[in-house]
This record gives sequence, C-alpha cells and structure tokens, in this order.
Amino acid sequence: MSPSLLDKAKLFADLHTREGIFVMPNAWDEGSAKFLAAQGFPALATTSGGVNWARGREDYVYAVPADEMLEAYGRVADCVDLPVSGDLEDGYATEPEKVAETIRRAAQLGMVGGGIEDFTGDPAKPLYELPLAAERIRAARVAADEADFPFTLTARCEIFYFDVENKYSEAIKRANLYREAGADCLFLPGGNTPEIIEGLVKEIDAPISVVSEWDGPQYTVRQLEDMGVRRISTGGSMARACYATLHQAAEKLATEGTFGYLGNVISDPAMSAFFKHPNKANLA
Repeated sequence: MSPSLLDKAKLFADLHTREGIFVMPNAWDEGSAKFLAAQGFPALATTSGGVNWARGREDYVYAVPADEMLEAYGRVADCVDLPVSGDLEDGYATEPEKVAETIRRAAQLGMVGGGIEDFTGDPAKPLYELPLAAERIRAARVAADEADFPFTLTARCEIFYFDVENKYSEAIKRANLYREAGADCLFLPGGNTPEIIEGLVKEIDAPISVVSEWDGPQYTVRQLEDMGVRRISTGGSMARACYATLHQAAEKLATEGTFGYLGNVISDPAMSAFFKHPNKANLA
C-alpha cells in the first residue's frame, strides 16, 4: 500500500529533526524521479532548472508560468512513494499573500515541503529587502499551516552569490530572522567552505541544508555530516549530468560518425521492466 500524504509529510518533517544527515536529490520529471527513488533515498526535491531545460528554456529568469512549474512538480510528487519538496523559487511573486498562495498550491499538488528564496531575479537589486523577505516567509508559514499535514517550509538565502558587505554576518542575520518567521529549515547555497558551513550550523537555530555544487568543493556526505549539515540536495546537477552525456554522445556521432555511447546504455527491455516495476527491475 502506498503511503498517504500525511505519512510522507511526517517522514519528511522527522528527517529534519532526527540525528544524522540525509540526501534529497532533485528530480525534474517522472522518469528521473522514479530512477532516483529506486536508489533508496528517503526523500526527493524538484529542480526548476531541470524542468526548464527539459522544455528547452533557460533557467533563472522566472519566465515559466507558475502553474506550469507547479504542475510539473506535482507530477513528480504523484509518481513516487517518497516525500517531495518543491523548488518554489521566489514563490513566483513579490507580494507575501501571493507567495502564500504558491505554498497552498504546492500542498494541494502533493508536495510535503517547499523552499522560498530571497532572490528577486533583478541583477541590480538581487535580494529582497529584509523586512519584506521575512514577511514573505511569515506568510508562507501561515499558508503551510493550513495544510492537512505538516508542511516543511525551507527558507533559502541567496546572499553568498552576490557582492554584499558583511556577507557572512548578514547571512546569519537573515537566516535567523527567517527562522523566527516560521522556516523549518535554512538553505544557504554558495557558502561552501568548511569554516562557513560549520559557522552557519553553529550560529543558525535551525537544520541547515546545502547543495552539491558543480563549481565548489566536492565534499562527501560523510564530510558534510561531520560539519553538522542536516540535509543535502543536488540542485540541477543531475539534470546537467544527463545533458552532458547526451552532448558528448551527439558530438561524437556528429564529428566522428561513431556510436561509442552504445556501450553505456540501459537496454530497452531493462528500461521497460524498470518503469513497469521500478523496485524490482535490474538496470545493471
């Protein structure tokens, strides 16, 4: 019997409060979600980048209609028995009440968690002013508490990606204010040195989430656990890895006329068997 939405939500909330670290890789469609779920991860996230790229679009410009993105996430949540947390970007709105509506919609579509970031999408003024940023999290918390299950709210602070004075202290200030506003977990990508990560864990009164970044230090799960991290996501990196494989295979075929990629494919029968019975099929 498949777990109920309440069961998924309770499990996801518990993962943030129990001892130890957990990995939550990011899916972008039903197929990637099923492949990841089959590996035994306790939860999945979504990636807006992956959804955009699968549709032939660039990321980071918030050009995708909110309904389209959320529905893509909902299909991910619906196709696996794991808790799914949505990459809800900036809530697809500036106004707190509209951010709240995004949270409500995410819960209705089967997500048991979601993240709201303080990145505006405007390079000239990339971060929401702190009072508004906190109010957005506060509104998201109110909406999350309206769900029929414990919705885990993540506040994402983007400050390490931008040229901001007193970046580290401002990151802690923002994160703790978001915690006070109702965030269950704090996600601060870009602060990726051991000193920064350990400092954030010590100074922020909430579980800390990090992302495995392609252009940063390549830590192991064990190393991040030793730093005190509670949760790891993969962002768009797995989607990019798939596209890298596609690019390399296509380039060899176009320039050399070779089909070397055929030595590293899953057979058609194995793929069919997997999607028929994901927990029983052998893809080796």
